[in-house]
Amino acid sequence: MRHFTLTQLRYFAVVAELQSMTQAAARLLVSQSAVSTAMAQLERTLGAQLFLRNPSMGLRLTPTGRKFALDLKGFLDHADSLFESAYGTAETLIGELTVGVFSPLASFRLPAILKAFEATHPGVDVTFLEADLASLQTALREGRCDLALMYGHGLGAGFSSQVLERVPPHVIVPAGHWAANIPGQEVALRDLAGEPLILLDLPHSREYYESLFALAGVAPNVRHRFAGYETVRSFVAQGHGYALLNQRVYNDVPYSGGRVVPLRLVDEFPPSEVMLVRLSTALPTRRALAFEDTCRRLYGAAHP
Repeated sequence: MRHFTLTQLRYFAVVAELQSMTQAAARLLVSQSAVSTAMAQLERTLGAQLFLRNPSMGLRLTPTGRKFALDLKGFLDHADSLFESAYGTAETLIGELTVGVFSPLASFRLPAILKAFEATHPGVDVTFLEADLASLQTALREGRCDLALMYGHGLGAGFSSQVLERVPPHVIVPAGHWAANIPGQEVALRDLAGEPLILLDLPHSREYYESLFALAGVAPNVRHRFAGYETVRSFVAQGHGYALLNQRVYNDVPYSGGRVVPLRLVDEFPPSEVMLVRLSTALPTRRALAFEDTCRRLYGAAHP
């Protein structure tokens, strides 16, 4: 019977992530020769080539290696869970957790979520992967994060999700805009037809905003496109146009100075759903479940 060790598997997971024996050895605090030997032994045991070694291109995973790396993550998570059950009580959690987060959401609730989670589970080392919605789906499929806090726009098949919050869209205009002093601060999207739009231009978010214009029967006059939430707000504050957004920032003064004025939309538009998302085929670790519980507590009861 062929055998491999848990150490070899852990070494492989780090080498697969970093695509470098040298960097993997530095992270693992072992010699490069120890990592190289372990990888060679693992390949012999499996009878398969996991890496392509090219002096000019460096280390690359073979198709077999990529599949093995993806399947291995759940196995190592389960091994950590076994250790946790033997190490302490059901409340004791240790190990690593990687959480994906949609860039515009990162600054709103995430710092408070992490603070609350670390207060309850100080033994868990949490890292974050900040990205757009499309990249987060890829990261989940490739096993580069355990779960993701994101919007549900464009969510493909193969994921399970739970809604934490539904956020309606709103408009922001510069302080000197004609609509800034409207009683009740409500407008219809059609009221802004023809005015220059500063578009938050991120995959799936872009399509969501475009769908709102289509529902209103308005062709947007896109003046500028930006991937940064605060960049969009800054351009609006300086009078370059208006923007359509979801998350409401309580400070109406952006980095550039000036001021933005948020306006409610009277249109009946579908909201953005803030979700916790993970692969439907992945068995969540106790660490991931604990993080999800913290998110639910801070966001309030999850919607059905």
